[in-house]
Amino acid sequence: MAIAGGGPVGAIYELGSLRALDESIRDLRLHELDVYVGVSSGALIAAGLANHINTAELCRIFMGQEYASLRFDPASFLRPAYKEYFQRAAQLPAILSDALLDVIRRPGQAGISEIISSLGKAVPSGVFDNETIHDFLEEAFRVSGHSNRFEDLACKLYIVAVDLDNGAAVRFGSKSHSDVTISRAVQASAALPGLYPPVEINGRFFVDGALRRTLHASAALDEGIDLMIGVNPLVPFDSGAKHKKKEFPLHKLNSGGLPLIMSQTFRALIQSRMEAGFKKYYSSHPMADLVLMEPDRGDEEMFFTNIFSYSDRKALCEHAFQETRKDLYTHRATLAPILEKHGMSLRLGLLSDKTHTLEKSIGEGHASHAPVVRNLCNVLDELDSLVN
Repeated sequence: MAIAGGGPVGAIYELGSLRALDESIRDLRLHELDVYVGVSSGALIAAGLANHINTAELCRIFMGQEYASLRFDPASFLRPAYKEYFQRAAQLPAILSDALLDVIRRPGQAGISEIISSLGKAVPSGVFDNETIHDFLEEAFRVSGHSNRFEDLACKLYIVAVDLDNGAAVRFGSKSHSDVTISRAVQASAALPGLYPPVEINGRFFVDGALRRTLHASAALDEGIDLMIGVNPLVPFDSGAKHKKKEFPLHKLNSGGLPLIMSQTFRALIQSRMEAGFKKYYSSHPMADLVLMEPDRGDEEMFFTNIFSYSDRKALCEHAFQETRKDLYTHRATLAPILEKHGMSLRLGLLSDKTHTLEKSIGEGHASHAPVVRNLCNVLDELDSLVN
């Protein structure tokens, strides 16, 4: 399983999509795979799956259900980086002093651009405090009895980040980078420049792993796996496509201003790298079957939702769940032979049930803080999968 990033909205889409995959494919257990690769917000989900937290429980947690085994507060992930602000502000007097001295020493030579460049050192490297990501995962693993160490896992887990000082992609969880906790690695992988400060690990600074590649699926393919499922939540919007809803009247994204233009640009870059990567994988790993799940390019809800927003996450997760179910049913003829090769099949009866919802799938109040009840629920989930 390779899970890309995409901010909070990307993670919410991935949760709904993964739950649909998990439930709709017979004999598939997404929390019992051999290899996981997570990038940015996808690293958070990959870390949970690698720790045998199933997709139903992950949805309960991140949708904030009362009876989820862990409490998730999205506001904590958007807490201002006060420490970073104060540290940068403390440097301002020295920076101003140096800039003024430079003007005095080199009158007429020190330009405005040089002064502005000097003042840039005082600008915070991130808006929000990503230490909360580390703290949430560390506490979650502790109270739930799961592991925060790569070496304790029964599977392979790779969390990808980029070394800020040389631009190289680093696979945390590999032999050379396993001496870090999973929570710290996820924090580093999700450190999107401008949004979160770089994360220091063993004297090096790391930023978002998506800066190099979208999925980093080669980390899984290099393990010799025979089936890889990838999930990418960000695709460019096609305003000329046939849309299901009429709430979004924009025909030209330019009329939406800079935010929409930047969003489209970012998504187009992600998509082009994804396509290039998959073409390479088909030739470099011809023995592996590849299945990629992405939103439809005409999906208004995925495009016109702020990718850094947690609001309406229940509705968006339900949307992703239903769209993935439709996608699986639509492409059943193509998917069936691939799945059959690996001892799996689509639950066509379940996929054709138009009354089925994510809430039914994950079960309101289906999990509990009590470990005994949680284990019982896991057993019931497996029995239900066998029966259906």
